[in-house]
Order: sequence, then structure tokens, then C-alpha cells
Amino acid sequence: MLSTLFSTHLTDLLFEESDDFIGVYDIASEQFIRINQVGAQMLGFHTEQDFLTDSNWSKSLLICAQTKEHQQQLIQSVLQQGRLEREIELTHQNGTQLWCKLVIIHLHNDSKDYFLIRLRNLVRLHQAERELEQSVLRYEAVFTNATIGIIVADQRGRVVSVNRFAKELFGYPDDELLGQSIDVLVPTSVSHYHERLRESFMKNPQVRAMGHNRDLHARRKDESVFPVEVSLSYFRLDDQLYTVSYIIDITFKKEAERELLAHRDRIERLNADLEQKVADRTHALMNTLEQLERSKDELAIALTAERELGELKSRFVSMASHEFRTPLTTILTSATLIEKYPNTDQQDKRHKHLQRIHASVNHLNDILEEFLSVGRLEEGKITANPVAVDLSALLQDILGDMQGMLKTQQTIQIDLNCTGKIWVDPSLLRKVIVNLLSNAIKYSGERSVVTITGQCTAQSIMLAVSDQGVGISPEDQQHLFERFFRAKNVSNTPGTGLGLHIVARYIDLLGGTVALQSELNKGTTVTLTLPHENYSAD
Repeated sequence: MLSTLFSTHLTDLLFEESDDFIGVYDIASEQFIRINQVGAQMLGFHTEQDFLTDSNWSKSLLICAQTKEHQQQLIQSVLQQGRLEREIELTHQNGTQLWCKLVIIHLHNDSKDYFLIRLRNLVRLHQAERELEQSVLRYEAVFTNATIGIIVADQRGRVVSVNRFAKELFGYPDDELLGQSIDVLVPTSVSHYHERLRESFMKNPQVRAMGHNRDLHARRKDESVFPVEVSLSYFRLDDQLYTVSYIIDITFKKEAERELLAHRDRIERLNADLEQKVADRTHALMNTLEQLERSKDELAIALTAERELGELKSRFVSMASHEFRTPLTTILTSATLIEKYPNTDQQDKRHKHLQRIHASVNHLNDILEEFLSVGRLEEGKITANPVAVDLSALLQDILGDMQGMLKTQQTIQIDLNCTGKIWVDPSLLRKVIVNLLSNAIKYSGERSVVTITGQCTAQSIMLAVSDQGVGISPEDQQHLFERFFRAKNVSNTPGTGLGLHIVARYIDLLGGTVALQSELNKGTTVTLTLPHENYSAD
């Protein structure tokens, strides 16, 4: 009775505390009579009762027996051997596969035979094995195949692991270095000192570089010595301290440093020689620099003037060859045609061609006058000579001269608000207004209106010439007062590109200013502002 009670308590403890599947299988009825809750959940059942009422599971030995005869053979095998162990694959209730270790033990109690069945889930074990395999692969990549020497030594300084590169570096084949003292890799002259350093590191291990401000050397198996750089780290395993040494052969680096030092010495000697030569020549160079400094500004001015002159020459030749060609061709053609009309009754035809020759000659004269004006302005030969001028009379006189230039139904309107006379150079002002009116007529179409407006105050005179012509683009407006410049949209219209330049220079001589406002295809307005002072008739 006591034995039965003890067995019952032991079975209960086993069922409740185990993390594995634990079940009791009744051989006579060929079915499970009890399993633990962990076991039911391992196979996907909520409770023990759910498992026991599932005949597919409760009547099997958890081994896929194809027939009842096959299951009987398994039962007899366990009864004879008393125990069965094997790894099996089961299908969880959710369809996933489980790798498990199955243990069946034969028990006999009160003339009845039972099987105590234990099922251990091996999924975590397999996962741990895969992780271990991956860890080994990483270890191989980091340690074995590293391109620097790596040596691991135990607390006594005995080598326990060496990577392939370290073996080649120190000349030890295979595993010959294992078990030897790390001191065999240190030059004999410092081995005693290295031993003290190693003991000090073991007492206070730190991740650090060795040989601060010192040159380190290592010893090969053939006793040859070579320079190295060494870094240290450590780890603990089973309460044992291990040191990891990372070794780099710096032979080539040291040779390069020696060569650099030698080069530096040669360079320092050369520098000393050069400094002396520089000192000897500095005085002469300073004198030369002073002379060059004095002439630099003069040379810069001369070069700028030369460059501008070259540009002006090129633009002048291009413009002159174009502008002279048209009137000269007209003169030559008209003179040739006049010869074909010798009779008196053909006088009207001769007169027509004579007028064309006269107009072409006037055009050439105007071009030459503009060239000569620019030359006189550059030489400073033109000055302003102000006198009392009736502005209204001057404008009417100019208007009469311009009538012959007007196109069909083209008109000029004057809107002047000035009384009395003004003090100005009439010749310069006349040339300015004629130039502006010529541009307005030339670049405006038939039936267009050119307007002259004027306003006099006690301090200034404002004159504006407006047209309804082709206008000027904003990018061209900023260059209009430069010599020989012509806007892109009038490049096919005859002109020298000097008119507005001359206007600006004349207005400057008169002490005034000139401003321009224009919009493409709408027209242009040029505004002149001159100083105005009232002078007596005397």
C-alpha cells in the first residue's frame, strides 16, 4: 500500500513538473489512459481529455504503424527489450512538423503491463545546432581566414589557437605552435621584460595597443626578427582568462618611413641651399618688383586701350564696309543708267537717277560726319558754347529739315511747354534732336506718329522723343550707348551704331543726362534732361 501510494505521488510529480510529453499507455486496451497537460499542448490539444478522446492519437504509440499487426510487433518488441528509443517526426494539430525523441519504457504493476512514454521536442535542439553551425562559420570567416595574425593564449601564456596567417607569418607549420609559450615569438633580448608585461596584463586586462611610443619586434621560428604592430583583447571562458593578440607585419611600412626620413634629410639640405640662394636674389627681385609695380598700372591701361582699339577697329571695318557698300552701289548703278538716257526728252529719267545719286552722297556724308564726330569727341576737340536759344524756333527749323525723311503718312508732333529762351549750345542740341528723330523715323512704320515733348522748369529742361517703332529688347538696352552697337532686331536696317553714342557724349558736354525706355513692337522714348538757368538778355 505504501509502495502504491509512493508510486502514485511520484507519477503525479513527474506529470506536473516535466516539460516533455509524459503518457501512460495501457497495453491490454492498447490506448493511452493518461498524459500530462504539457504533452497535450505540445501536440496541439487544449486538454488531456481532448487527446484521450481522439482515437487516432490515443490508440497509437506515436509511431506511424501502418497496420494493427505492425503495432502488435512494436508492442512485443518493447516488451521483450524493456525499452525503445528513436527520433520521430510528428504532425502538429496545426499542420506543422515536430522533430521529437521518443522513449518507451515497459512498466509492470499489479499484474498489468503499461508503457511509460516520454516525448521530447527537438526543435529547439535543432535550432541550437544550426546556430552553432552558423557561429562556427562566422568564426572561420573572422578568425581562420583573417588577413592579420591572430593568436590566442591561456592564462599561463600557452598558445591555444593560431590562425593560418599567423602560422605563415611566424613560419610554424600546421599546429606546431600550439601548447608553446607565447614568449617564443618575442625576441630573446626582451623576453624577460615581455613576461612581466604579460603578467601585468593578466592582472588588469584591457583592450589596447601594445608598445606605446616604442618599436615592437617579433621573432620567427628561424630566429629572424621583424617589426610588428600588436593589439590586445581578452575573453573569459569557464572562469579562465584568455588573451587575443592581433599582429601586423610592418616591415614595408618601416622601410617606407626610413626612405621618407632619408628624403627629408636631403630636402632639408636642399632647402638650406635654396634659402641662401633666395636670400641672395631677394634684393634684386625686390628692386625688379618695385619697377614692375610702378609700370603695372600703366601697362594695364595701355593693354585695355589697345584691346578696346582692336575691337573698335574690327567693328568699324565690318560696319563701314557694309554701310558704304549700299550708297556706293546706288551711285554706280544710277550713273550707269544715266548714260542710257542721252536724249532731251528723257530728262525726267535722268533727273530721277540724279536724285538717287544726291541722296546716296548725303547718306555717305552723314556716315562720315558720325565717324568724324566720334573722332573729335575722343580727342576732346568738341566743346559746348551755350547761347540764348529759342527752343520752339529751333524745333520748327529741325522739323522742316526732316520732312524729306518721313515715310508715307508718317508725322511728327510737337508738344512744348517752354516760354522764353534757354541757355544752350544750339549746334550740339540740334545734332542730338536730329539724331533721335532720324532713329524714330527709320525704325517706325508708315502712318506712325513721332512725338517731341518738352517741359521747362526753373532748374531743368526736359525733352523727350517718342516713336511707335520696333522697340528694343531689355538685354540690348544696356549696350545701346556703346560705340558701334546695334540691337539684334534691327541688324538688317542700315546704320552705324554710333548715333546714340554721340547723343550721350553731346548731352554729357551740355551737362545733362539721357534715359531710354522701350518695349518690343510698341516703341521707344528717349528723354533728355538739361540744366536750365534764366539769363538776362544782356
